[in-house]
Amino acid sequence: MDKEHRGLRFAFSARAEIARESSPTAFAPARVTELSLRGCFLETAAAFELQHSVMLKIHHSEEYFEAEASVLYLQPSGIGLLFREIKPHFRDVLQKWVLTALDNESAARQTPG
Repeated sequence: MDKEHRGLRFAFSARAEIARESSPTAFAPARVTELSLRGCFLETAAAFELQHSVMLKIHHSEEYFEAEASVLYLQPSGIGLLFREIKPHFRDVLQKWVLTALDNESAARQTPG
């Protein structure tokens, strides 16, 4: 999947849960490893199919995010999601997390190594 379609993603680490929209109470554990305003990458052992609709919950730093998403791509280690519908409160949480990830990445680039 090309980066333009996925959007600019940042390294991120958070506990998550994912469920098919058709089974919204059957959540499988997952871990977010990349995050953007448009989607994320989840490491998960659960099997999902391309274009399927899912419910996603992310727990990070005493905060919670929830969105409807579609499976955009599959990899052996997990799945790429494209957010479809995000309520305004959760959009604010997502923007805060992405800005923090951007700040962390910028600071890491400026540190001599």
